[in-house]
Amino acid sequence: MAEIIQRDGTWTFDGETLRLVPGHDKNVSLLRKTLGELTLPLAALTGIAFEQGKKTGRLRLRLRDGADPLLQATGGKLADSSDPYQLTVEADRHGVAEYMVDEVRNALHLEQVPAEGSDSYLLPGPPVPLQVAAGDATVSFDGERVRLEWNWKTEEAKAAAGTRTIALADVAAVEWQPAIGLENGYLRFSVRNSPTKAPPKYDPNSVELWGFKKDPLMALVAAAVQARLPHPAAKALPAPGGAPAEISGAAPPAAAAEDDHDALLRRLRELGELHQSGVLTDEEFTVAKQAVLKRM
Repeated sequence: MAEIIQRDGTWTFDGETLRLVPGHDKNVSLLRKTLGELTLPLAALTGIAFEQGKKTGRLRLRLRDGADPLLQATGGKLADSSDPYQLTVEADRHGVAEYMVDEVRNALHLEQVPAEGSDSYLLPGPPVPLQVAAGDATVSFDGERVRLEWNWKTEEAKAAAGTRTIALADVAAVEWQPAIGLENGYLRFSVRNSPTKAPPKYDPNSVELWGFKKDPLMALVAAAVQARLPHPAAKALPAPGGAPAEISGAAPPAAAAEDDHDALLRRLRELGELHQSGVLTDEEFTVAKQAVLKRM
């Protein structure tokens, strides 16, 4: 057991999982406080490091590519202060931080956790329902639908159509971009069969962000949606409604069916691993397994 308690938060490692609890200090970011406690299975990690400074140091976790929907949705654009996988360490606790690093590294070595990317999410993403008000809209997500409600700051041309509701099955991708310098940020939902090149200010499927305090919370919405979309590393499966997904240079029907069957078998194994590790509840595992078996 290794544990480090700081004003910035508390990290506890029991040899199999790493528990991250944000601190209550006023300097802890709103995103980390809202996200709350995280439990990381060892299989989601690829490394840990301690960066020692003159006054304070920093513990930094490295997760496997594709293991976490939050990192997938934000693409490395989260500020250090909002990154839940970093911990500020006070000068008198540098030795404890180094012990934590040794314990995690030894466990990764003993368990032979692969360093390459994961082809399924090993973390569940932010819980739903979730609602965030920032920029020119309030966004709600209940696990099945995204709802965009415009405010008085919304461009008139975008607000004219009224509240926007997008079914999860119609979301092809989600993208979050923070405001940087003079460039505004955004949360954009790419909707199937409805491509657009309109800037976020005019796009009815986007929220424009101006760099205010609550902007990073939109990254949680992006992560919650991302967690429920097909994993980027997964092979294309039939689209909702039974229509086959378009694949350039697709194999002949017999070969494609064989590939789909193999992908579904892999998905069953992934679901079993997620259930065994506690990421999926018994009910969630049963529902997901039945959905895969129906496709087979």
